[in-house]
Amino acid sequence: MRPSVRVRIGLILLVLSLYPLSLAARPFVLVLSQDDLKDVPTTPADSDDLSSSDSQPEWDEFGDSDSKPDHQLDPGSWRPIFEPDSSAAAANPVDGEMAGYYEVVGKMLSAVTIGEIRLMEEAAAEIEAVAAEKGNPHAQSLLGFLFGMGQMRDMSKSKAFLYHHFAAQGGSLQSKMTLAYTYSRQDMYDKAVKLYAELAEVAVNSFLISKDSPVIEPVRIHNGAEENKDALRKFKGEDDEDFQILEYQAQKGNAAAMYKIGLFYYFGLRGLRRDYVKALSWFSRAVEKGEPRSMELLGEIYARGAGVERNYTKALKWLTLASRQQLFSAYNGMGYLYVKGYGVEKKNYTKFCHSSISGVYCVPIFEVHVVAFVDILGCFCFYLAVAYAFGDLLPTRAILCQAKEYFEKAAENDEPGGHYNLGVMFLKGIGVKRDIRLACQYFIVAANAGQPKAFYQLAKMFHTGVGLKKNLPMATALYKLVAERGPWSSLSRWALESYLKGDVGKAFLLYSRMAEMGYEIAQSNAAWILDKYGERSMCVGESGFCGDAERHQRAHALWWQASEQGNEHAALLIGDAYYYGRGTERDYERAAEAYMHAKSQSNAQAMFNLGYMHEHGQGLPLDLHLAKRYYDQALEVDSTAKLPVTLALTSLWVRKNYGDSFMVDMIDSLPEVYPNVEAWVENVIMEEGNATILTLFVCLLTVLYLRERQRRNVGAAGEVAIVPQQPNEQDIIPLAN
Repeated sequence: MRPSVRVRIGLILLVLSLYPLSLAARPFVLVLSQDDLKDVPTTPADSDDLSSSDSQPEWDEFGDSDSKPDHQLDPGSWRPIFEPDSSAAAANPVDGEMAGYYEVVGKMLSAVTIGEIRLMEEAAAEIEAVAAEKGNPHAQSLLGFLFGMGQMRDMSKSKAFLYHHFAAQGGSLQSKMTLAYTYSRQDMYDKAVKLYAELAEVAVNSFLISKDSPVIEPVRIHNGAEENKDALRKFKGEDDEDFQILEYQAQKGNAAAMYKIGLFYYFGLRGLRRDYVKALSWFSRAVEKGEPRSMELLGEIYARGAGVERNYTKALKWLTLASRQQLFSAYNGMGYLYVKGYGVEKKNYTKFCHSSISGVYCVPIFEVHVVAFVDILGCFCFYLAVAYAFGDLLPTRAILCQAKEYFEKAAENDEPGGHYNLGVMFLKGIGVKRDIRLACQYFIVAANAGQPKAFYQLAKMFHTGVGLKKNLPMATALYKLVAERGPWSSLSRWALESYLKGDVGKAFLLYSRMAEMGYEIAQSNAAWILDKYGERSMCVGESGFCGDAERHQRAHALWWQASEQGNEHAALLIGDAYYYGRGTERDYERAAEAYMHAKSQSNAQAMFNLGYMHEHGQGLPLDLHLAKRYYDQALEVDSTAKLPVTLALTSLWVRKNYGDSFMVDMIDSLPEVYPNVEAWVENVIMEEGNATILTLFVCLLTVLYLRERQRRNVGAAGEVAIVPQQPNEQDIIPLAN
């Protein structure tokens, strides 16, 4: 690799924007410097030694991308409960032992829906029996969840860890997610990275072969202290007005609308249940009108066998048709089929790979204009000899060259999948000379464009120290990003469905399950439900429903976890909790730490709070200059903060110039008076009857005031015409106007 290229790689920033911008966790930023690039041998002999080293793991090649239902990729998935009528569930009936497990889970979900403690007690007892007597790992995982939450069991992190440990050994991937997150929070990266690596591999196996799959992220149901209505409106499924309009357009023959509906059903987007049959129907109707994106996804469907019998010939046909319409991501799928030799007639290809000092590349046998004739002849004779000796090697080599050309076409047109696939070829030496540095470069470019498979390969490099210097914290973070896109993320879809149906208790339970597994958005959603809905959250404690204090404690713990993962709103709430003593003891110093964390993410409210604490010497040194600086920064970040910042600066000026006056004492007493005023407004004024009466009363006073003002103006005008005005009257009349 040329030095200039290596320097450019060292300056690349990988910004993985996997979350919405508002109230989101801080975007994950990976900065690769020159020191991160590990010098590795690139000569053939050294490369072979590297690949045969005991420390070198078996890297993934182009593995088969099987389309499996969630409860096969994720044993213990709750899909049979939430989607019992799906095609995947019908094709894979639940056996006897698992049927009992799902029956208990269903009882637990019903208990939080109807708010029946007795039913929850029965469910918890049955879960414990299934976990202990039958050793069911998924029941053990659920029991670990109950102990971790303190739900109908005494809260015990040690027991929760123990049950998750046994469940993970038994094959529960959700428990492995929980353990991996637990280890990473404790900086035990040597253990966390192994679990996340396994989980990320499962997630990668569910991705598409030609391009990046649509991200099904947990939806943030709140926007600060309010419900995020704009986001929730888009997830009403078939009841959504926008979807109904789209469906009407599709029925009228709009090919783009047909494609979008097929996409929604294929991936289960916008609140729709995944339905391969409907997706195939809409894609088929769209391709009749020449819609290229539907052609590509039909190729994916036939290559993966998603809802249909796998047929590589049809897959290649549809991908080829899509590529001819300048859909460059389709070249990735075609390249994949050529690498694997699926649906490809080897005898039809007349290309061979030419080897030279600069590497291996493909040339047509009778169309060489650059390479010397003797070199061509020698290479050609060599490959003829090899083909004669080993039969099928020459056509296979040609097919690999064709695959490389397809990947290069995709990469040349800024398709991340093309860069990723070229990286895999150079990493493994598939049809090309092995070059780990070049593979790393391709992976970085793909990851910079958001390709999750590239995150996975870079995580492996950081994990093993191959191509990049070993960095377990970085490997853990990258693996986690990929693992969170695994099939267990379906929990977020069911939680959102429950919330939109008004089943807040079930939504809280599902979000809590995901929160335990380390999903930041689920942590903040569960905490927000506790704060917003109180008793309606159906929070269950050791012996019954949670009281106010226990709900505050749980919300505090969830907000804290979310703040650790970069959620600035969560950090702000943690600061408020410590400042006011909500759900925890009042601690100004820890409040300041939390505000500092939120301030580091350019949060105006946190800056304002830090200024206030410096102004009053609460948890921070009394420093009026720093207070003013924070107030000014808050206004720079958020222009809507002009009024509170102006008032704060006025208070600061009064304090600076009249330090021991009555005005300063009055300003200092406002925080104590404000809660009483706030409670009075909420309890008296905001009641519907009182608010109506108050509104009418204000309107009446306004009308009377305006009429009286008009009468005075008229009378004053008459007096000006008849009676000479005195000097003091001249001052009064303009004031009336």
